[in-house]
Amino acid sequence: MAWVVGACTVVALAGVAAVVGQPAERPTWSGTETSATGTPDPADRVEEDPPLPEPDRAATAPAGRDRTASPTGRDENTSAPAGRDRIGTLKTVDRVLGYLDGETSTTLRYPGADYVKVHFDRLLMLPGDHVTVASPDGTEVHRIDGDPVGGVVDALRGSPTGRWAMSVSGDTAVVTLHRARPDLLGLGSRLAGLGVGIDRVAHGLTAADREDAAAAPGAAGPGREESVCGRNDSRDAICYRSSDPVAYERSKAVARLLINGTELCTAWRLGPTNRMMTNHHCFTSSEEAYQTEVWFNYQCAACGGYEVFRSTKVWGDRVLSTDRTLDYTLFTVEDFPAVEKFGYLELDLRRPARGTELYIPQHPGGDPTVIAMSSDRDANGTCAVDNPSYDGYGTASDISYHCDTEGGSSGSPVISRASDKVIALHHFGGCPNSGVRIDLIHERIRQHL
Repeated sequence: MAWVVGACTVVALAGVAAVVGQPAERPTWSGTETSATGTPDPADRVEEDPPLPEPDRAATAPAGRDRTASPTGRDENTSAPAGRDRIGTLKTVDRVLGYLDGETSTTLRYPGADYVKVHFDRLLMLPGDHVTVASPDGTEVHRIDGDPVGGVVDALRGSPTGRWAMSVSGDTAVVTLHRARPDLLGLGSRLAGLGVGIDRVAHGLTAADREDAAAAPGAAGPGREESVCGRNDSRDAICYRSSDPVAYERSKAVARLLINGTELCTAWRLGPTNRMMTNHHCFTSSEEAYQTEVWFNYQCAACGGYEVFRSTKVWGDRVLSTDRTLDYTLFTVEDFPAVEKFGYLELDLRRPARGTELYIPQHPGGDPTVIAMSSDRDANGTCAVDNPSYDGYGTASDISYHCDTEGGSSGSPVISRASDKVIALHHFGGCPNSGVRIDLIHERIRQHL
């Protein structure tokens, strides 16, 4: 098996390995995607932002929830928007899985990538047929059923529909067209364009991609990018399983976001219902949420080890409230029952005092969850509030601290060690780094909780 350097010292490229000596958790499928058998599994400172509507708006999902294109309308291989780090790249491909003499399976491999995400420009299948996107060993399988009636109508009109599939962890995806029965009526020979077409693939950065990105002008990012303050003292979340089991349990409610197939942020479950929190500069609308994958359980299996737990991936769904000044977005996910088991975080609405000790579970650089708790910049060696009235986008809207963060940490919860509840929403770097006061955000979102 191949490995790449990541938060776990070396992270398994497959991203789905089980803990050695323990049974693997079964994959969880989301939306219309099920197991191969067809049975659903129960089990930075942002210096420039586009103009947006009034604060605390609710954004409804677009009709049809189209996953066919980037909601920003921009080239996904240009620089990511300010505040969002790029974790992958987009490639144009031309593969067809057909019904006559064409292939029924194709393999897409990008050595060194930590995920592969496939876009179909058409899904024209006969009744009962479906397509799967899977890891080579079959431990991760996402199924998409075609719409025979709609697909035929679109084909006749010359406007076949397309969509993104859920990503597969690792550097290889196997796409297969599954036939329910032989084409006894000869329909496949009569309908031009019947089959499955792949026109784009998003995948994690390879070693060559990372070298190119590091050498590119302006690679350091805009303004007050998220920062490691002094020595990087953050550790894999699982390192705290015994020494601070509460912090470790809280970290499970934190998720990695994969936005538009190539960009990343962090998010977390807020309360026992279907509510998620991230930054406004990560995304702002239901259309963008529906283009976003939410990965839970993307954690190292051993402290400083090689393997990672199998992730549970669901789609983002509806944006309930968002605000630029307080830099938050409150949203929901599809298939919420699949992620309930990972727990949730609660809010501490007291104004934190200087010296309040902190920790931040996060996905820096898209790596498996780490916790920033220790700090060589704080007198007692533990992250703590440096200034409880720090200026963010608003006067005294933030608290500042020297907890280590990196690109991709945007949207992480800043948690009080005393209460183990969230006191701020991380969004800025610069040493000190800072997060928006959660008591201010709560005033805007309480009607949605």
